[in-house]
Amino acid sequence: MRSIVNWDVMMAKRKISAGELAEKIGITPANLSILKNNKAKAVRFSTLAALCEALDCQPADLLEYSEE
Repeated sequence: MRSIVNWDVMMAKRKISAGELAEKIGITPANLSILKNNKAKAVRFSTLAALCEALDCQPADLLEYSEE
């Protein structure tokens, strides 16, 4: 079982850099990097909501589950 983080895809579609996105959602670029590179063990709902608002998307656009 694993989670797949598709934030890079949405960022590319919205033409937004990691630094710009981090600033919009109020976290450091380092913390955004940890989250988007699937290195975090958890993500706060408030952070997920901020990401969805900034990227104009749904949580399912950002996160995926695979049984592999």
